[in-house]
Amino acid sequence: MATMAAAVFVLIPALALYGGYRMGFSDAETSVLVAGGLQGELDNQRRAIEEAKRTAEENLNALAMRMGQMQAHVMRLDAMGQRLTRMAGLEDGEFNFDIPPALGGPESVTVQQSLQVPDFIALLDNLSLQLQNRGDQLSVLETMLLNRNLQAEVLPAGRPVRSGWISSPYGIRTDPFSGRLAHHNGIDFAGKEGAEVVAVASGVVTWSGSRFGYGNLVEINHGKGYVTRYGHNKSILVKVGDTVKKGQSLATMGSTGRSTGPHVHFEVLRNGRAVDPARYVQAVR
Repeated sequence: MATMAAAVFVLIPALALYGGYRMGFSDAETSVLVAGGLQGELDNQRRAIEEAKRTAEENLNALAMRMGQMQAHVMRLDAMGQRLTRMAGLEDGEFNFDIPPALGGPESVTVQQSLQVPDFIALLDNLSLQLQNRGDQLSVLETMLLNRNLQAEVLPAGRPVRSGWISSPYGIRTDPFSGRLAHHNGIDFAGKEGAEVVAVASGVVTWSGSRFGYGNLVEINHGKGYVTRYGHNKSILVKVGDTVKKGQSLATMGSTGRSTGPHVHFEVLRNGRAVDPARYVQAVR
């Protein structure tokens, strides 16, 4: 009896200890499993964050690239707009490309609160295409204005002298040498000997030297069938083949050739035939 009691006394604590050990071991296993699950979830979250960061960086790179393209287009359009404003002779300040355009209007209901990144990139692509199209259109307009300005440069207009007066008009007159009626193919501008003789339009010099009746003559071909002649010069400042600009000095006024005094005999030829220079002298371009 005493032996049984002693065994029970010893067995009960042993069972308690074993039960505690098993419970502790089970809790440890549970903790390991929980910790492993949390670690896996953290790994998944890290991967998701990294993927989100990568996607965001790709989107930002795409936006930066589109923005750079658009900035280049805008700078090109601004520069072209400023050139066209000057070429067209528009009033200062009418088109100022250095400041944003004036916008306004009453507040309206917002249709969409925000744009998704793909939608925003598509919007930028569309705007970039519109800018490119506008640039192409402005290039065509610039070409047209350049052609218009070039045409204005090569069409005769203005006086062949900076100072002086008309001493003989175009048409029938009494010849100063023969006294008989004769046709005068140009207009004479009298002035001071040595005064400047200037080109009334841009062109290429096709004659530079003495010519019967004209004395020292300068002839310029302006294209489009136009030729101008400047006769009786004292000295010539250009040579054959020179390209001259409108208003450029060609010679100095003199009285060489068939002349009674210092003047410039000015002729305008259209398709090989002399025409009245008066309409070109009076033209303003």
